[in-house]
Amino acid sequence: MATAPSATSQASHDCPPLKPHYSFGQRCRSLYHELWFRLSEGIRWSRRPYHEIPAGRLTELSPWQTTRIDGLRTRYGLAFESLYSRHTALANYNYLDVLDQAWMRMDRPIPRHGIVTDVGCANFWYARTLHAFFRPATLKGVDVEGFRLYPTGYSRYDAVAGYIADLPQTSFVVANYCELEDQADVITAWFPFVTPAPVLAWRLPLTVFSPEQLCARIARNLAPDGTFFMVNQGVEEAATAAAYCRRAGLRSVGQWIHPQPLRARPHPPVASCWAKS
Repeated sequence: MATAPSATSQASHDCPPLKPHYSFGQRCRSLYHELWFRLSEGIRWSRRPYHEIPAGRLTELSPWQTTRIDGLRTRYGLAFESLYSRHTALANYNYLDVLDQAWMRMDRPIPRHGIVTDVGCANFWYARTLHAFFRPATLKGVDVEGFRLYPTGYSRYDAVAGYIADLPQTSFVVANYCELEDQADVITAWFPFVTPAPVLAWRLPLTVFSPEQLCARIARNLAPDGTFFMVNQGVEEAATAAAYCRRAGLRSVGQWIHPQPLRARPHPPVASCWAKS
């Protein structure tokens, strides 16, 4: 059942500031992250595709989690635990569950066999989930940071190469999406940055925080009959994101709040679909 944010929450976030104010502490953290961000992107370290050690089977799940995952396995013909570690496998089932339930609850036809772009894909560990759900003609992941070095000695680029190695017509682009001209039938964004705090939490500089430009670019790149699918963390963040979408000329065509995600979060995932006005 679709649920709209409260009137009070909606009003308080209807007009997000165009130029947010940053505290002294935030600015200092941003400068530190900027140094490492520029360093990693300048060196562009890469070894070879990184592949996880498969978990084999998922244990320590509650009965309702087991039932739901069994249903997703049957419906989509996937067993993520045969490919990924327990953490990544469960995370993929979680995203697939959000997609599966959100489109059903919002009563939207699933746009399949089109061009799909995912914005802010990190190392694109969920590319297989997007493939299973949208069955795209092409799938592209875009992220502003492509060469972050992990403790394993592999970079983000290596991880992406492993996750998309056997997926057809799938690519990864290191770019600021705000500057990318690339039309798509479906654009997805999972927990995009619409407030400064998560940017710093992900160890990124505030120079990459530009939610208004991001939504404007999404609206520009979306095909005339295309769909923008977004997931936010909690009703308050969803209201902020929605205001940016409306300002960019997008209109809401559905929203759904997940009551019991497979992986617990501090705030419930809020899924929404948008179209061009």
